[in-house]
Amino acid sequence: MYEQSLYKVIQPLKLTTINRLNKGKKWEYGYDKESDVVVISKSGQIGEILEIQGLKIALPKTPKNVFSWSNKKAEQKWIKFETPDVFKKIKTRFDWEDYPKQFKEKHYAYIDQEFDRRENGFWFMNNGKPTYLPGSYYMYLQWSKIDVGAPDFREANRLFFIFWEACKADQRCYGMCYLKNRRSGFSFMSSAETVNLATLASDSRFGVLSKSGADAKKMFTDKVVPISINYPFFFKPIQDGMDRPKSELAYRIPAKKFTRRKMRETEVEDDMQGLDTTIDWKNTGDNSYDGEKLSLLVHDESGKWERPDNILNNWRVTKTCLRLGGRIVGKCMMGSTSNALDKGGDNFKKLYNDSDVTKRNRNGQTKSGLYSLFIPMEWNYEGFIDEYGLPVFDTPSSRRRGPHGELIDVGVVDYWENEVDGLKEDQDALNEFYRQFPRSEEHAFRDETKNSLFNLIKIYEQIDYNEGNRNSSVLNTGNFQWVNGVKDTSVVFNPTPNGRFKVSWVPNANVQNNVIVKNGIKYPGNEHMGAFGCDSYDISGTVDGKGSKGALHGLTKFSMEDAPANTFFLEYLARPQTAELFFEDVLMALVFYGMPILAENNKPRLLYYLRRRGYRGFSMNRPDKVWNKLSTAEKEVGGIPNSSEDIKQAHAAAIEMYVNDHVGLLEDGTYGTMYFNDTLNDWSRFDINKRTKHDASISSGLAVMACNRHMYRPNPEYKKQPLNLTISKYRNTGFNSTIIKK
Repeated sequence: MYEQSLYKVIQPLKLTTINRLNKGKKWEYGYDKESDVVVISKSGQIGEILEIQGLKIALPKTPKNVFSWSNKKAEQKWIKFETPDVFKKIKTRFDWEDYPKQFKEKHYAYIDQEFDRRENGFWFMNNGKPTYLPGSYYMYLQWSKIDVGAPDFREANRLFFIFWEACKADQRCYGMCYLKNRRSGFSFMSSAETVNLATLASDSRFGVLSKSGADAKKMFTDKVVPISINYPFFFKPIQDGMDRPKSELAYRIPAKKFTRRKMRETEVEDDMQGLDTTIDWKNTGDNSYDGEKLSLLVHDESGKWERPDNILNNWRVTKTCLRLGGRIVGKCMMGSTSNALDKGGDNFKKLYNDSDVTKRNRNGQTKSGLYSLFIPMEWNYEGFIDEYGLPVFDTPSSRRRGPHGELIDVGVVDYWENEVDGLKEDQDALNEFYRQFPRSEEHAFRDETKNSLFNLIKIYEQIDYNEGNRNSSVLNTGNFQWVNGVKDTSVVFNPTPNGRFKVSWVPNANVQNNVIVKNGIKYPGNEHMGAFGCDSYDISGTVDGKGSKGALHGLTKFSMEDAPANTFFLEYLARPQTAELFFEDVLMALVFYGMPILAENNKPRLLYYLRRRGYRGFSMNRPDKVWNKLSTAEKEVGGIPNSSEDIKQAHAAAIEMYVNDHVGLLEDGTYGTMYFNDTLNDWSRFDINKRTKHDASISSGLAVMACNRHMYRPNPEYKKQPLNLTISKYRNTGFNSTIIKK
């Protein structure tokens, strides 16, 4: 049974605190630093708190009276409200002025109601549950005309607009970076939001960008303009120029003052001064909208910017258009599926990763300033949304119908898996399907197989297998610790959710901490079972606070012990605050497993650390040289250099060998036991000419070399000595034979 992980209802605050502040209507729209939640309620009261991709969002309090079309639960759903017939004939506010005062007085209540829903949102009963629509989503559902007419209500889009409302409310945020599946409706939703905000703003600029200028123009003419044209007169300012402009939509006479309360006749002339608000589009380029002040920037298909255009460079430029000094005055609405990594996808992936709300600087902002959102395809796949707008994850046991009465007899997860099964013989087609309809972030950023140094088909087979078993207990996260905190004794593994180590296997208790002491030097007692590889670092801190991670991998060999053969059993990818903490982590892992380590000696502090602590016997010498050919430093601490071209090639060949033999679907119909997706993904991107970016690949490759060191043993040098096969001759005279000397 499918378990959704897109959002969860949380209770980070005491109910007494919520109730106390609700009573006084003390909650303010925006980020509440004290409670660490983003409040999207404008009533001063909050209700349910959702956590969507790490962002805590407080919804408005559920009102006592929630709109419902019926008392019957099954008949409670979203249905678009019919516009009163009298309004269908009124196209502009000038038409409205021609009607008598009594007529206008009669209909002001309806206009005020719609403005209230636009501002504060709308509650309705949906299959027995009170459901909140942010104002922007209400405007999309009720007043936005798209290619199929009126949009259907979808729970996925409701969560999207809740997240977007939080981005608007949070004063630390520049907007959203939305990783989506194909045909999720982002282009129409962002177009509707552009019109919604522009028709309320004065002296403002709204911009549209896409993967090309032609695409931006098409979005403007086919989506933005029609939505604006079909707005009711009381929302729509009078526009300047053509009814259907091709490059710029200009609002001059506002709707803003024509709201809420009955308009006095004397206000008309003042209103005529205009909004002076425009919506336009630009050609795609790094410097699009450079130097301009924007209230909203829509970035459509941002994951498909191909070289020489670069979404990262563009964002660095346009980000400045959304702020005045340190104050954010505009927002960005960015959304896209991803191209293959070498076709612009790598830049979008970096921007998306830099928008993680759980990773902030001291100003409380993400690295990009945006907030990332990923909604898996199963939430928003056409044909698998029921009449209540809810996704049909599992194949239903009873009849489920779509919004237009169509029968849904299979779950979206089963349907998707059937599609995947049909494409497994064509890995590039499968990866394209993953990118278009991703169920995970890894799917969304799948690369083409032709760009990988290793067998990408087998790597992705393994990743998919691991993803299918993600709820199993194959991997444990934790840390190693000395027993009772006493160093150089015994080590134990303590599981903890925030641990730096991931392990899939631990040895039996009788072989744990198997350390042999010879002449005061400690040696690994389980060398026959496996070995570690390590990519270390020497400097604790860096100027920019970045620096590569320390990496450690453990790999088993074939042995007669009770241990899985040829299995990566440990992954460590972290950068503790000090290098010494990393060294101690490595040492404890070596002692616990009783296995040696092969590490790069160009960053020798780890190796000297082991030697100083008495563990020189754990540090392997480079396997491609005999002892008397090692340098003085190599004899002292061990390790292997990374500068030699031969070593680089041997290292890459080691990973290639392991992937071909032990990863993905094997000849016997089973799958490999490489369960660490971070390392698998690093293998998929490995560039032999840019090895410093691939800590996991360096470390894991060294582990493979350590377990197969016999393959790198140098051939002994033999000095050819001439053999004297001359037969001696004798003088056979007299009583004794004598040798004839030359």
